[in-house]
Amino acid sequence: MKKKVAFYTLGCKLNFSETSTIARSFVDEGFDRVDFAEAADMYVINTCSVTENADKRFKSIVKQAQKKNPDAFVAAVGCYAQLKPEELAAVDGVDLVLGATEKFKITDYINDLSKNDFGEVHSCEIEEVDFYVGSYAIGDRTRAFLKVQDGCDYKCTYCTIPLARGISRSDTLDNVLKNAAEIATKNIKEIVLTGVNIGDYGKGEFGNKKHQHTFLDLVKALDTVEGINRLRISSIEPNLLKNETIEFVSKSNSFVPHFHIPLQSGSDAILKLMRRRYLTNLYIDRVAKIREVMPHACVGVDVIVGFPGETDEHFLETYHFLNELDISYLHVFTYSERDNTVAASMDNVVPKNVRAKRSKMLRGLSVKKRRAFYESQLGTTRTVLFESENKEGYINGFTENYVKVKAPWNPELVNTLHKIELTEIDEDGLVRFDFVNTIATV
Repeated sequence: MKKKVAFYTLGCKLNFSETSTIARSFVDEGFDRVDFAEAADMYVINTCSVTENADKRFKSIVKQAQKKNPDAFVAAVGCYAQLKPEELAAVDGVDLVLGATEKFKITDYINDLSKNDFGEVHSCEIEEVDFYVGSYAIGDRTRAFLKVQDGCDYKCTYCTIPLARGISRSDTLDNVLKNAAEIATKNIKEIVLTGVNIGDYGKGEFGNKKHQHTFLDLVKALDTVEGINRLRISSIEPNLLKNETIEFVSKSNSFVPHFHIPLQSGSDAILKLMRRRYLTNLYIDRVAKIREVMPHACVGVDVIVGFPGETDEHFLETYHFLNELDISYLHVFTYSERDNTVAASMDNVVPKNVRAKRSKMLRGLSVKKRRAFYESQLGTTRTVLFESENKEGYINGFTENYVKVKAPWNPELVNTLHKIELTEIDEDGLVRFDFVNTIATV
């Protein structure tokens, strides 16, 4: 009988794309992939170390696997596995820990799936991670995550990602286009571009630090791929989001009017402590450019609260900056100390209860911003792509500019595109609509 393998992914879209690629390698080796909730012979956990909570969740996920099958072989890969391999290997039930280089060759490290007395570690020095492995993930049937870049050369004082993923490097343009074409054959309606620092695309494309292509080159080339209705840019640094890219997206065949641009702080003093590569004036300019050419665009923002040295005045500066900026929603992160980062040894640590209070204030502001953005879209005609999940009798979908809509559950709507008119905001904050016409079906 075929051995069964299950996967659990923590963290970002990039991790999901890599889990999918790793899973396909198991299928190629004769394994049956099953859901993580099922009994399996092997469980693979793709870890994250961006937040403190992601670290803590690992042990509980291992326990979930052991409940399903106490004799199952458990492997850990991903960022946390690269940063703290010995710590993961010491967790009861873990048999194998693979670092950044080894994770894509995981099947080479598996023999008979017998449990180990102690977790076995194979992890290289991060300086040795200088090659690129292309990936794409197909989670549900409506969108795919396409990895175009990996690693980061930035030295933000709070971030462990360069330690976990190595230097900035890119997929070749030809391979990105090949993967996009493969996705198109699977009846996927939307591709989300993902990476650690996707605006740096082109660096390390052929194993050197020079840019063979730019991010704009990538966007222009992908816009010509047939069979993909939508292309969406995931998080992109403000200093790397050029006006030319914004202008191209505004006229694009496939790229949607949605940008997610990390800010991290609305205080220039804190941005400098974070060693970010821009100040607030540049951020204002980027949002203004988007609004100039795409007034209906959705603009999301990452922000960190409670960074060392953030006084009440700095925080209020951030709050007022975001309140006055024409953005659509926030992703709020409460600062947590990470080992081997500059920020972890900084003075003027913000008490955790103050961090929590500031986080709550910005989450409230995000609700207000999203509501205002949704209200601005009422009465407009948009295109919705419906999801595949039945959520308490309703089906959800997203417009091209990331307005979340709802309708009574109808399986015939799954993975279909429709022109709709946005009519009203429901009590749960989602938007109701009227159908105009169907564009594309399964």
